[in-house]
Amino acid sequence: MPIEPMSSPLPTRVILEQGGLWGRWGTWIAWSIAGISLLTALASAGAAAQYCQRDARVVEKYHSLSRMAAGKVAIVDIAGAIMGGSGFARAQLDHIDEDKSVKAIVLRVDSPGGTVSGSDELHYRLAELAKERDLPVVVSMGGIAASGGYYVAMANGGRDDVIFAEPATLTGSIGVIIPHFDVSKLLKKFDIEDDSIASGPLKEMLSPTKERTPELAERERKVLQSLVDEMFARFKQIVKQGRPKLDDEQVTSVATGQIFTAQQAVDAGLVDRIGFLEDAVTRAVELAGLTKETARVVRYSKPRGLLQDVFDGDFSAGTQGMGGGGTMGRGALEAFAEWTTPRAWYLCSWWPALVTSR
Repeated sequence: MPIEPMSSPLPTRVILEQGGLWGRWGTWIAWSIAGISLLTALASAGAAAQYCQRDARVVEKYHSLSRMAAGKVAIVDIAGAIMGGSGFARAQLDHIDEDKSVKAIVLRVDSPGGTVSGSDELHYRLAELAKERDLPVVVSMGGIAASGGYYVAMANGGRDDVIFAEPATLTGSIGVIIPHFDVSKLLKKFDIEDDSIASGPLKEMLSPTKERTPELAERERKVLQSLVDEMFARFKQIVKQGRPKLDDEQVTSVATGQIFTAQQAVDAGLVDRIGFLEDAVTRAVELAGLTKETARVVRYSKPRGLLQDVFDGDFSAGTQGMGGGGTMGRGALEAFAEWTTPRAWYLCSWWPALVTSR
């Protein structure tokens, strides 16, 4: 019997079903791996960018004029209270020291001053760098450039027409202050007595809790006044170096601790011209022997971490001190100890600064 050909087979339906709970977990895991991979790639890119920098503490960015010019004019920022000479301001100077393409410096000062030692060290580092490299230094004053801020600005080599203040700038405040507060009478009301043991009566100078006899208080004041007088004499000497056209009498007349407006500072010889950052840059380009076509203006910033870039947050405050095995609060304790340590200040304020140089 002949075999009839088979009819066309019915189409086969294949059904793939989700694996229930495991399928949902698998999807979640896949997306998690993808997210981690993306964050890792971003971290690697950030690390590579910092690796290409000469100094991991500083990121150089284009500011103005010719992007392709070889000669650089570097803007160095001194902002906030000056607590020491080893912060970001020092990092900027170290970066310039290694970059031989920098031909001039614009010192952008927006600071009320700070400690005597910190202000003096920054002045010294900047003056030495400018001298060794023969770099012209032009000063651009922001909202305030007073006391220690003005002190650092004197590292300009004594050139003419190099200090610019904005119309609303406050400057001057040439003087020294050692803050001291006496709360011993207040403690008595709470039946608290300072019973510290010291090697000598002057060891407890500036202690806010120690009750003193009138004789001891006068003795301490004479000692402290002699320190202030010596540091004040150095301040006036630094001003004369930065403003060589001022004679001793003129320096004495402005070194009263007074704050000056920009125009008053120009009239007193503390400032050369009223102008903005762009005017200071133009002067620096001129002193460096460059032009707008042959000068590239750069500015520096602090490197940002991965989490800062992603979330625009600052996580450093809570982690200071952890790298060396310390605790989370070590940074805050160190800052508190810094603030409460008796020290002299070139500061335009009646209270010690609570914010370090940023």
